[in-house]
Amino acid sequence: MPRLLQAPNLVMATLWADWLKAQGIDASVQREYLRSAAGELPPDQCLPEVWIKDPLDQARSLELLHHLRHPPQRRWTCVCGERVEGGFEQCWSCGAMLPFS
Repeated sequence: MPRLLQAPNLVMATLWADWLKAQGIDASVQREYLRSAAGELPPDQCLPEVWIKDPLDQARSLELLHHLRHPPQRRWTCVCGERVEGGFEQCWSCGAMLPFS
């Protein structure tokens, strides 16, 4: 079982492992209960980690997580004339949804 990456917290590690599982990759979270040892151990050694079962899935797993962690950013102009940037799919000004084109 290779270690894929270290997560900043348990919530992110669980989200990433669940995302990989949904994509058909056998993933698990390790060090999930080690946070309480921070202080006795170096803090960076107590962070949760995402591991995968099959080493052949490593490249695909890293690519999937990259897309999850870096969603596409859009710029579009709403029907009301407002310029909407970022990952928003709804206009903050009028509430209209991102048009499909």
